[in-house]
Amino acid sequence: MTKKTKKEIVKTISNEIGLTQLKTKEIVQKTFDAIVDILVQEGRIELRKFGVFQVKKRAARKARNPRTGEKVEVAEKFVVTFKPGKEMEERVKALEEKALKEKALEEMRAGDSEITATQANPPAAPDTPETVAPGQAPANHPAALSPESPSGTPAPGQPGSESTSDKPSFPQ
Repeated sequence: MTKKTKKEIVKTISNEIGLTQLKTKEIVQKTFDAIVDILVQEGRIELRKFGVFQVKKRAARKARNPRTGEKVEVAEKFVVTFKPGKEMEERVKALEEKALKEKALEEMRAGDSEITATQANPPAAPDTPETVAPGQAPANHPAALSPESPSGTPAPGQPGSESTSDKPSFPQ
């Protein structure tokens, strides 16, 4: 998100209502000044469909200096608080929901591209009896790793074996 300045707000309003930027700037500044004046005099201003600004007294408290760890006294002070109006809250909530939907779509697209990559390069099928030639042991079977069986004779299915069976024979 980009940060808007008062100058950019003035320019936008000026273009929308057809006043010069100088005149629009004066109106915007007078509006801000009026809000501040009312807050100082009344302590509260309610702007329908926008929100409520209110001056509140913050009590004195003890705090800690984050650099030194030293305890310090913070005097009471007045602060301005803002509570957004219903319309503003609804619009911000809609913005949040839109962002969540976009994030979900991005995640789905990322998942789709992973699936597509997997489909393009599927993992090699493991050696199973269906993919092994009759009379031979799977590549990862002990009989295929060594041309001789533990007894020193050629493993079944290997050259020199006397086996005539079409079914693979595996040592137990």
